[in-house]
Amino acid sequence: MQTAAKLMKVFVTRRIPQEGMKILSAAAECEVSLWDSDEPVSRAELLKGVQGAHGLLCLLSDKIDAEVLDAAGPNLKVISTLSVGFDHMAIDEIKKRGIRVGYTPDVLTDATAELTVALLLATARRLPEGVEEVKNGGWSSWKPLWLCGYGLSGSTVGIIGLGRIGMAIAQRLMPFGVKRLLYSGRTAKAHATEVNGEFVPLDTLVSESDFIVVSCSLTPETQGLCDKAFFSKMKNTAVFINSSRGAVVNQEDLYEALSSGQIAAAGLDVTTPEPLPTNHPLLTLKNCVVLPHIGSATYSTRGIMSALAARNLLGGLQGTEMPSELNF
Repeated sequence: MQTAAKLMKVFVTRRIPQEGMKILSAAAECEVSLWDSDEPVSRAELLKGVQGAHGLLCLLSDKIDAEVLDAAGPNLKVISTLSVGFDHMAIDEIKKRGIRVGYTPDVLTDATAELTVALLLATARRLPEGVEEVKNGGWSSWKPLWLCGYGLSGSTVGIIGLGRIGMAIAQRLMPFGVKRLLYSGRTAKAHATEVNGEFVPLDTLVSESDFIVVSCSLTPETQGLCDKAFFSKMKNTAVFINSSRGAVVNQEDLYEALSSGQIAAAGLDVTTPEPLPTNHPLLTLKNCVVLPHIGSATYSTRGIMSALAARNLLGGLQGTEMPSELNF
């Protein structure tokens, strides 16, 4: 029989879908403590909760930096994040201490790609404005130019970052009759041939695309990538969509581009900060659709993410293979 001393302490920073909690609860070697709320754990509670932990299961709203790692102490073997992105973690510090990291790529690709296409269509065809007009009595009669937007048929789409999610977005957009698919990134991708993707310099993509979809990861190179200079090269009929990370965009410059008519419209599933304050200037614009970071929000996807995060954590605790380990 295991003695209590052998139990490994695990701290979970939020209520997660039951699929993951069931796996953790069934693991005999774990003593799980949970921040039992749907709201983020406070910094103070996070620092307290990780003390002496062998494993940490976190979300992208938790900043995992040197202070948190110090608070956890030398027992910490593994950090498992319920996300595909890992820009909330101080990777260099984690690497230095030999801590393994699990994440949840692949499983949320389809859900995020679907949401991105939905956001693109909603923004380009002005769906939120239309819904609002029906509710507030603005719908008087059929008018030839009222609520006209932009269609995908015959258009040029540019995708910044043709990774897993970028590729899934491209595959879903092609049946709409897209004429050209441009992409940019660090390197040309062999899989781009499936969608007839043309690898072009960023400047070419920005100036020739009717729709620009940002699907890259947040790195020092992509931080603030979409700025005044970027928007000034876009067509004034072009639509800008971001479902990657908020910090890839300079929001002041985006506001300027949208309010001055430099670009036609923007749809964002990610912002900085998150949540975006309700008095933020972007929220005053009719041609800006902002969603609350719901890219992966389908019941099944969140359940699968939760189970994967739990299995990653257990693999790290047991010193065995993790289903999805981040290789530094």
